[in-house]
Amino acid sequence: MSDDAPAARPAVRWIVVAVVAVAVVAVAFAIGRFTAFGATAAPAHPSETSADAGFARDMQVHHTQAVLMAMEIYRKTDDDELRTLSYDIATGQAGQRGEMYGWLVEWGLPQASSQPLMTWMEASGEHSHGDTAALTQKQLLEEMGMASDAELDELRTLQGQPADCLFLGLMIRHHQGAIPMAQAVIELGDDPRVKEVAGTIVSGQSAEIDAMRDIQSRLGCSA
Repeated sequence: MSDDAPAARPAVRWIVVAVVAVAVVAVAFAIGRFTAFGATAAPAHPSETSADAGFARDMQVHHTQAVLMAMEIYRKTDDDELRTLSYDIATGQAGQRGEMYGWLVEWGLPQASSQPLMTWMEASGEHSHGDTAALTQKQLLEEMGMASDAELDELRTLQGQPADCLFLGLMIRHHQGAIPMAQAVIELGDDPRVKEVAGTIVSGQSAEIDAMRDIQSRLGCSA
């Protein structure tokens, strides 16, 4: 029996070595899997020139003016339906604007870009505004459906039915400028939450356009 012991020791030693080797390989494999999982699980934020970032910036500009106009007519209209609608527009778009600001902060991106408005939409054949670099700032704002300074001054000056009708015309045009922007980021963007909010803008503002046209008709506004 003692003669067998020396022969058994090398066999045992090799078994131990094999077990340790298998364990090392298993640990290395697990670390590799964990590292790879961590790399893919880390959130990939939109880039500086992404459609998501461009939309967040441009729609903040757009929403800011909508809130301003909505609060102006809310303050002075005598029409209950229009007051309710303008309140909904102001509060809804103020909330969305705040969320868009938060996106850019989360992504580590500046709130403003050196690129012209709507440059991020150029990749969309259906919603592109063409070579935005060839357009003036005034033209770009018009493409977005924005009211001019003169129109905003007139809205502040008017009272009663003329003010109501001017607001409705301006806000319908404003919404008509926002919807293609939202549709473009649904097409071109990558961030799921951005697409979700954009879809809400398309459906919500389309319904508000219909409601405003009904109020126009009721108030006898000229088209």
